[in-house]
Amino acid sequence: MCGGALEARSLKAGDPDRPVCVACGFVVYLDPKVAVGTIITKDSQLVLVRRAINPGYGLWVFPGGFVDRGEEVERAAIREAREESGLDVRLDRLVNIYSYPASPIIIVYAATALGGELCSDEECLEAKLFRAEEIPWDDLAFRSTREALREYLAGLRVL
Repeated sequence: MCGGALEARSLKAGDPDRPVCVACGFVVYLDPKVAVGTIITKDSQLVLVRRAINPGYGLWVFPGGFVDRGEEVERAAIREAREESGLDVRLDRLVNIYSYPASPIIIVYAATALGGELCSDEECLEAKLFRAEEIPWDDLAFRSTREALREYLAGLRVL
């Protein structure tokens, strides 16, 4: 706050060290980012996009991205689906919430395509429909992508 130097300090037993200003004592809390993703069904297939950015350049994910400050997570999921796949979607249910060390919190929804044209934006090399048995498991970008797709598909088999 005052521009003083920061140093790592233990403020409470069991908590991680936090950056603290040596001049004024201001504590900097490094909160996690929140991301959303949508597993979109269109014509009985799943939408995946191939990333044109790092991390995961050239690998496949379902459409998703960061939630903006003050944005509702559901609206962010619908927005990111539209931006990355060109599709308008209806959110059907929550698949799960994923949290890993040194990673954003990822909230994943199951969604149904309602309209639009499948296409990709500047963050995607391509957008493509996959039947469950065609998912490129070895070319998925993130742990959350693999885990969410597995949970989503397992849920479909139970119904």
